Amino acid sequence: MNTVIHELKNLLPELKILLSEDLKQYAPHVWRQDEEIKGMAMLLPSTTEEVSIIMKQCHQHGQPLVVHGGLTNLVSSTYSTEGDIIISMKRMNGILEVDPEARTITVEAGVILEEVLNRAKEEGMFFAVNYGAKGSAQIGGAVSTNAGGTRVLRYGMMREQILGIEAVLPDGTIVSSLKKIIKDNSGLDWKHLLIGTEGIFGIITKVVLKLREDPLSRGSAFVGVQDYDHAIRFLKRMDGGLGGMLSAFEVMWQDTYTALTSPPSKYRPPIPRDYPMYVLVEYLGGHQEKDFLVFEEVLQSCIEESMINDAVIATSHEDLKWFWSIREDVQPLLGYGAFHQTFDVSIPIPFIGEVVESTVKLVESCNGVNKCFALGHIADGNIHYIILKEKGDQELTDQINNIVYGPLADYNGSISAEHGIGLDKKGFLHISRSEEEIQLMKKLKTLFDPKGILNRGKVLP
Repeated sequence: MNTVIHELKNLLPELKILLSEDLKQYAPHVWRQDEEIKGMAMLLPSTTEEVSIIMKQCHQHGQPLVVHGGLTNLVSSTYSTEGDIIISMKRMNGILEVDPEARTITVEAGVILEEVLNRAKEEGMFFAVNYGAKGSAQIGGAVSTNAGGTRVLRYGMMREQILGIEAVLPDGTIVSSLKKIIKDNSGLDWKHLLIGTEGIFGIITKVVLKLREDPLSRGSAFVGVQDYDHAIRFLKRMDGGLGGMLSAFEVMWQDTYTALTSPPSKYRPPIPRDYPMYVLVEYLGGHQEKDFLVFEEVLQSCIEESMINDAVIATSHEDLKWFWSIREDVQPLLGYGAFHQTFDVSIPIPFIGEVVESTVKLVESCNGVNKCFALGHIADGNIHYIILKEKGDQELTDQINNIVYGPLADYNGSISAEHGIGLDKKGFLHISRSEEEIQLMKKLKTLFDPKGILNRGKVLP
């Protein structure tokens, strides 16, 4: 038995430990259940103190560790090897406090995002971050990737929802600041070094999240537009016309909408499949009847001015669920090829149309590619490509990577909007970050983790 595991058994007799032979029952990815996790052992701590003792022992012996959350794992950020110890946050899943007056919820890192959304709702409150993987994504992972989702245009990324953090550093030091205050200008706000850095500086164990009052009204519409320029005009009109109520503006190109609403997909199309682009627009407000009328009037004016071609408004909770299922469930797209690649890029809003058009054309010209689907949150500049192909070889993968990432530097875009860097994107980090920025990141990594044991080989080239 490995020395570290032997010592941890003595120090933490209640710690749940799964050895390598036990890991065969676990998958490394929520969408890849046919693969097996590699690792020396998986540790499942239930307290911050246990995480601290684990980290101290691993630091002492230079033992590499990989942290596991909900394993959405879109960039191989939780990939592990036979020599790694895995720390799973699955058992640290408590909602510790909901404070309606401070409008906060304090949770452990292993709590599922959907549980936070539901608990806030039960208390008459609202948590702003929401995305398709909410049923499996853990809060610790959402923080460590600075997750975004569908309502960033109104509420910001995960970073904007975090008031306090408790974390364990690579040497076992516990750093805790579970404050509930919004304004705190007392020196360096160190928690931001842990948000969006994918666990290379420390392991997040607890978080204080900001809540808001639950909106009293919600409405959505599916809209057809004739091109990207009209979609941007429509965005500006909706944002101004709704007086701050606009909460989501999701776009999908025609091929994507058609695939999501055609058999074998279970979803029927809310509007005909005749338009070059589609927008799912949402508002959140404070008065159901008044807000609906404003929404309807703005949409009608856009139709009269030929800004949009068609629109259908959700008139029931079932309609809302139907509309959003089309946007969030990308499973129907995966049937178009034996293999797939996914991308999550940021492009300045004025250039999204031309970049997407060029990228889709070039990708679909590659031998072995069946389809390149495009969709995204254009109000915050975030585009997702889902590419289906018949070949899974590295040569084609590299060819597609170069096509998608190549133009981003010219537009001051980003190779990662919200999924992270992990292993898959670190070779392209130079497109989004200067050499000086990368060297600064490396210096911080050395400062926090001089032995390089935590999420080794991730993020930094």
